[in-house]
Amino acid sequence: MKSFAEKRVFITGGSSGIGHATATLLAKAGAHVAIGARDRRRLEVALGQLQGVGEPGVQKLAAVSVDVSDVASVRAAREQVLAELGGLDILINNAGVARPGYVDDLDDEVFTHTMQVNYFGVVNTTRAFLPDLRAQGGGHIVNVSSLLGFMGVFGYTAYAASKFAVVGFSECLRQELLKDQIGVSILYPPDTDTPQLAEENRFKPAETKAVAGNVKVMSPERVAQCLLAGISANRLHIVPGAGSRFTHFMYRHFPWMVRRVIDGDVRKTARSLD
Repeated sequence: MKSFAEKRVFITGGSSGIGHATATLLAKAGAHVAIGARDRRRLEVALGQLQGVGEPGVQKLAAVSVDVSDVASVRAAREQVLAELGGLDILINNAGVARPGYVDDLDDEVFTHTMQVNYFGVVNTTRAFLPDLRAQGGGHIVNVSSLLGFMGVFGYTAYAASKFAVVGFSECLRQELLKDQIGVSILYPPDTDTPQLAEENRFKPAETKAVAGNVKVMSPERVAQCLLAGISANRLHIVPGAGSRFTHFMYRHFPWMVRRVIDGDVRKTARSLD
């Protein structure tokens, strides 16, 4: 997939952050783009911004209200997306939530809601559009995980579990779709300068902040560029940023070393809180 011109793309969580940055790049590249999210007002603002960089008379640009955790809502969104775009070539499952905190302080609902949105949202949307991609004989699915989709970090018991689940689902899905010429990619963004990160920062335990202080925050635009490059190269694992790729390599080959560094930060901070 060397060019995104004329490609039909649906992005969940497309009204802000990585999703909106990706939609903007695709609109500039001449793609037909539909963005999905729950908040209709924010969707309309984001759609207006896309229309400002694309060519509304030539490209099909749409906003679709959807709650990815609700199967009925996803099925209704599918009908609207297909009607607006005339089909689908690329599905980007980007919608997600994060609420850090100590495991015994988090409400039960945090664990349930996080899994419903981050994991089942990916499952629901993929399953809704899969027959359409199969019927046309190809396409590409991107599931957004996180650096915490392959390594755990203090304070993210709810979030990391959901993102690990996305990785497992995606790797199995890739094998199932080999015969259908449908590519599958997993995006592992690091901390990214988005409204979601700002919200997370309000709740991070001190130990989490100590660990996160070693991670360079990326811009959503840069993550979006890496995402599109990964789709073009048909990569399964898309890890944006040199620092993230180094962490990914180290954790795969020398996990004990990474854990030692993180554990040291956690213990040092815990002692300062006593």
